[in-house]
Amino acid sequence: MRPQIICAVLAAIGVCAGSAYAAASTDSAAIGGSNSRVSVLTGEQVVQILDDTVDWYRTLGTQQQNATQPSDLLILFANRQTADKVVGLAFEIARANAELLSSEAGAAQSAADASAARSLAQKQDQLDAQRQSIQQETAVGRQKLAASGKDKNAVEAKLTELQGELAMVNARKNLLDTMTEFVTTSDPKTAGASALKAQIDAIAATIPSASAPAATATPASGSSSSAAVSAGAGDANKAPPERSGIWQLSTNVLRQRNKISTIDVIDRHTAALAQTFKKISAPPLQQLQAFSARSDALAAQADSAGSAALQSLRNDFDTLAWLFKQTSEILVPLTKEQVLLQQYRHNLDNWRDSAQRQYHEALTALAVRLGIVAGILAAVFVLAEVWRRAVLRYAHEPRRRYQLLLIRQIALWTIVTAVVGLSFVTEISTFATFAGLLTAGLAVAMQSVLVSVVGYFFLIGKYGIRVGDRIQIGTVVGEVIDIGLVRMHLMELNQQGPLGPTGRVVAFANLIVFQAAGGLFKQIPGVNLAWHETTLTLPAVSDYGALKEKLLAGIGAVVDQYREEIARQAMEIVRTTATNSETDRSPHVQMHLADGHMIAVIRYPVHLAHAAEIDERVAQAIMSVIAAVGHD
Repeated sequence: MRPQIICAVLAAIGVCAGSAYAAASTDSAAIGGSNSRVSVLTGEQVVQILDDTVDWYRTLGTQQQNATQPSDLLILFANRQTADKVVGLAFEIARANAELLSSEAGAAQSAADASAARSLAQKQDQLDAQRQSIQQETAVGRQKLAASGKDKNAVEAKLTELQGELAMVNARKNLLDTMTEFVTTSDPKTAGASALKAQIDAIAATIPSASAPAATATPASGSSSSAAVSAGAGDANKAPPERSGIWQLSTNVLRQRNKISTIDVIDRHTAALAQTFKKISAPPLQQLQAFSARSDALAAQADSAGSAALQSLRNDFDTLAWLFKQTSEILVPLTKEQVLLQQYRHNLDNWRDSAQRQYHEALTALAVRLGIVAGILAAVFVLAEVWRRAVLRYAHEPRRRYQLLLIRQIALWTIVTAVVGLSFVTEISTFATFAGLLTAGLAVAMQSVLVSVVGYFFLIGKYGIRVGDRIQIGTVVGEVIDIGLVRMHLMELNQQGPLGPTGRVVAFANLIVFQAAGGLFKQIPGVNLAWHETTLTLPAVSDYGALKEKLLAGIGAVVDQYREEIARQAMEIVRTTATNSETDRSPHVQMHLADGHMIAVIRYPVHLAHAAEIDERVAQAIMSVIAAVGHD
């Protein structure tokens, strides 16, 4: 395009002929014989190939992240060496193709540029001669003007006209100088080739190994490297497996699985790159065959050519030799690339086999560990079931049976938690540290709950409470209907009037046993006895001793109806508390003066199941005695 533009501009000023570009095109076509295109790839294709190669090279970072075993490191080392050679050869191919693109662009435009340059040079010479002639004529006119005053006006007019003509010539000369400079600069194809070389250098700067010349790799060296990798992998895999917990074994299984997937992705990427190099190796091979055929044809012509034709044939041979050499510099690295990538894929196959062996070993170790844990847990549950059946068979007392079953449940889940926790950790010290921190956190966050759990064991002790006991906590009197691990529930009993449920259930946390305020009062198991007390202001009588005897007789008559049950429960109290205290449970009447009146404090035992009935009958007996004394 550039010669047409130049000629169009110069034709406007009468400089360039229309046949210049045609001559240049004819000369350009003669360089490559019958092949007007000698490059293998376009500039965009070269950059795309380099981008694909660099992107493939950067998979070494992913491989390094997955290289966790000694065998992996050996394979990574071999792959890194092979990848450096592949990248170096890729840049060698790109630079050789860029040289071909540059020579092709220069050959296509050299004739046209030379023709345009000659035309511009001729016109510059003409304008220089014309300017020199005008300058000489101007100098002669000035001499005439200075020597004689005749025809002064005509001479001045002529000088003015010459100055205008000189200015026009100078303007045309400046334009030609600018166009000459433009002709000497690179045309678009040459500039594109230069830009491609700059791009190749910029990409190479991002890969340190690309700046160094690619080392030659032979099949023998590749085979020895692969053998070393295979041997190293076999030796590394003989190392005994570490003792790990289920968590680490599971992580190892997933890591090995991800490693296999990563190797598969890299292998597909490598296969795609190898296919790309194989595809672009066909055109240079065809060109070399065409150059060889062209060389044979020229050799046949040389046998019958004259001296002038031989000189032309020599130029053709030189051109073919240069093109053959440049194309060979592309084809040979492409062949090496395919060999290296095949070796690279062989290394990946060895790595995949090693990773699969490690994966199956890790999976087997995980299955064995899970089987051991499952066996231990099964044995624990079997022993727990044996314990439960033994308790149900030999522990007949409900309270003792409940306590043994509770201990069984606590022991069962404690052992299960310990077995599962220890199976998931790698080291006991790690588990101990974790358990200590967890326990400390729970102790702070659940202080009240933990104290209630401890209080539960105090409540179910020898002198503890059980379902059905009547207890008093603070001002609440009730019958125990449930004892939980954290709290207990009471059915509230009415303290005013007949003793019976109020219909309300009261819940207390078990930590009540550690609190001083309020207190917890309970009946001894098997004892349903209590003392009731009443205060009475006595009427004025002459003999308070006789009145006391009458009161005792009346109250005693009521209590005697329950004396056997009261006596039995009194003996139970003595037996349970292991004391020798007095077992007399007869009513008592104590008298004392207060504000000039005689006050009687009456205390009598009651059976709680009949407490309301006994209180009513005692009140009736007392009122009967008082009424009898009043009549007397």
